[in-house]
Amino acid sequence: MVEQLGNSPTRFYLLMRFFYIFSCLLTFGVQSFGQTVRILDSDSKTPLPGVLIFGTETNGSEVSDKNGNANISKFESQNTIHFQLLGFQSLTMSWEEIKKSDFLLKMFPGMIQMDQAIVSATKWRQSSQDVPGKVSVLSASNLQIRNPANSADWLGSSGEVFIQKSQQGGGSPMIRGFSANRLLYAVDGVRMNTAIFRSGNLQNVISVDPFSIQSTEVLFGPGSVMYGSDAIGGVMAFETLKPEFSKDTSLLSGNIFSRFATANNELTLHADVSWGFKKWAFLTSFSNFDYGDLKMGKSGPNEYLRPFYAERDGEMDTTISNSDPRVQVKSGYSQMNLMQKVSFKPSEKTEFDYGFHYSRTGDIPRYDRLIEGNGSALKYAEWYYGPQVWVMNTLGMTHRGESGIFDQMNVKIAHQYFEESRNDRRFGKEDLFKRTEKVNALSLNADFVKLIRNESFLTYGGEWVYNEVGSTGIVENIATGISTPASARYPDSDWNSLAVYSTYHAHFSEKLKLQTGLRYNFTDLQADFGNNTAFYPLPFSEASNSFGSVTGSLGLIFNPEPTLTISPVLSTGFRAPNVDDLGKIFDSEPGMVLVPNPDLKPEYAYNAELNLNKHFNQFLKLDFSGFYTLLDNALVRRPFTLNGETEIDYEGQPSQVFAIQNAASAKIYGFQAGIEFAVTKRILITSRYNWQKGTEELDDESTSPSRHAAPAFGLTRLSYLNKKLRIEFTTQYSREVSYGRMPLEEKGKPHLYAKDELGRPYSPSWMIFNFNTSYQLDPHIHLMAGVENIGDIRYQPYSSGIAAPGRNFTFSIRGSF
Repeated sequence: MVEQLGNSPTRFYLLMRFFYIFSCLLTFGVQSFGQTVRILDSDSKTPLPGVLIFGTETNGSEVSDKNGNANISKFESQNTIHFQLLGFQSLTMSWEEIKKSDFLLKMFPGMIQMDQAIVSATKWRQSSQDVPGKVSVLSASNLQIRNPANSADWLGSSGEVFIQKSQQGGGSPMIRGFSANRLLYAVDGVRMNTAIFRSGNLQNVISVDPFSIQSTEVLFGPGSVMYGSDAIGGVMAFETLKPEFSKDTSLLSGNIFSRFATANNELTLHADVSWGFKKWAFLTSFSNFDYGDLKMGKSGPNEYLRPFYAERDGEMDTTISNSDPRVQVKSGYSQMNLMQKVSFKPSEKTEFDYGFHYSRTGDIPRYDRLIEGNGSALKYAEWYYGPQVWVMNTLGMTHRGESGIFDQMNVKIAHQYFEESRNDRRFGKEDLFKRTEKVNALSLNADFVKLIRNESFLTYGGEWVYNEVGSTGIVENIATGISTPASARYPDSDWNSLAVYSTYHAHFSEKLKLQTGLRYNFTDLQADFGNNTAFYPLPFSEASNSFGSVTGSLGLIFNPEPTLTISPVLSTGFRAPNVDDLGKIFDSEPGMVLVPNPDLKPEYAYNAELNLNKHFNQFLKLDFSGFYTLLDNALVRRPFTLNGETEIDYEGQPSQVFAIQNAASAKIYGFQAGIEFAVTKRILITSRYNWQKGTEELDDESTSPSRHAAPAFGLTRLSYLNKKLRIEFTTQYSREVSYGRMPLEEKGKPHLYAKDELGRPYSPSWMIFNFNTSYQLDPHIHLMAGVENIGDIRYQPYSSGIAAPGRNFTFSIRGSF
């Protein structure tokens, strides 16, 4: 068990000393009074709070206060300044135009936003019109009406991210045919991926509290230039709430929120409070989630029903008939999140930010394993994840000041602690296997931006990431209470990543821009299998793996006319072998066990895409993205031998030996399309459609559909918005995956799927309808209500192990001050 890094306190102390000395040298500048702009609603002439203001030179942003005021002095030297607020037309003006208006601006109601602020592309705020790749922004203002149960559902509400669930306490995004450790997660600019992120479905995104999110961006396609290993299919970047500084003596604000849902008797409570002064600002956020067993819909395949479940009766396991087979017994769980932020601004040019995140779930039953078996004979009596713990501490400094080498810098140091465990006991057996993993992760990022000329700029930076992995295993006899050592899931390991990177944005003219980037990344993995040599005759006790990887990107932004953008992009991505690839021992499927393989190399993705955007005044917006990605040296599961044996005993069951190998290539291609049509200034129709197809080489050189290439899916949404009332009517849909198009790996999991007329597993198509509404009762109280899956359809998204909620009534109330 690893509670602390061996010599990491010394490392952390030295890093903190370096950070302190470095920041002292750079903290200079004097207070400035600045220029304040006031922003009003053109119709009601009332102030507009929450307007996002950003320029063209990536030097930060501002947000208007409750009186519609904002200090925009930092943008005085910039050619254009953008003003953005949901429900209003985006506004772009020069400093001279703002000055002529006497710093009093009016924003007109409008449902389509032609311009958005993007951070994830270069880690610096840019206009979406200056980013060649496809990036979607999920506005926090939509959280209030959609009220997602967790962050995975929040991503799924975009209609552009497919969500797989093995159990209710989870949600594994699929993006452009990739999933799990081929996608990257970032929270407040810090890499969340660890050395034990697996190739199977991941559930870590639920650790992010959806009600503490300020903005969410999804970058589609390789993002390795800025984010390193794993960013092959895309990047999901979450920015959490920030405390607000006060322009006067102090500023106190907060929110209290509760939600109830009928499909699982969910009860959610959330509170956050922000207290700001001129130089200091504080924010505290707390959420508690309690989910009961999930009830599926009424009309649909009977294979999804839960007719019986396992219970312990005295000293025996028994099978219990389920009084309501639509209730997915043993699927409920609970979760708690806590966040603390502290910001200090010694001058207008320098700001320090400290953040603390804590997330802990209760035990999470792995539902797809609990329903595994033949007929009424269940394979497992117990299978659950122990508490999933995530702790993150970050300390960052942002400094603005013209110098020879940078105009703005951002340095951030972070420590994260992850803990997860897997606990399983076969039906009729007394041995409960418990395997626990703990990861301590340190990271240091330094990012710089330098304005060159005419809105062209250079960004560059460096990153160091260190993971220490500790893994243990025990087996407990539930009859006697005696515990003995058992095999661990992973070797005890150290994983390091060191990188330098740079991007250049060239503004040739208003019609032509270019953005290019390059990264060199060195990774090193040291693994010690001493915790498993007593259980398996491994031919090695230690393993090492070191590689250097180069990735790049090149994108053009061509505007033949102001309303049309054509952006071709070429990019590469990579994923270095991690501890899960190299050292895992685990039964991923019945009768199959994965064993370690130290002879692995990085896999590389080569991507080409074309992004088109066209708008017609303020009433119609069209976008299209076509992409093709080739994955070379793909890390995939293949038959293997251990000391010449093709089969070994795992937890008392003969199992065929497999291992992760660089044994295949894969290709993914498809398109994403969207339309936004403003019927009136208050009514908007939005539609998103995603089609992707993937093929993967098999061991016999034949091909199979890629496991993580989701079927075609999308949504269509009708929205109405006025000052107090907001309504959304949404239909979501997914195409069928027939047995003939089913990936070979999924055919080995028939218990997860419905059966076609020949009794073969397949994933049926589905369509559901949702209704959500939000009403502002007074300036401090919002009421929300909704009905999800109005038709009470019984459906299960592709590759999922649990059926989706049936008809689900949700009720919420939010109080603010």
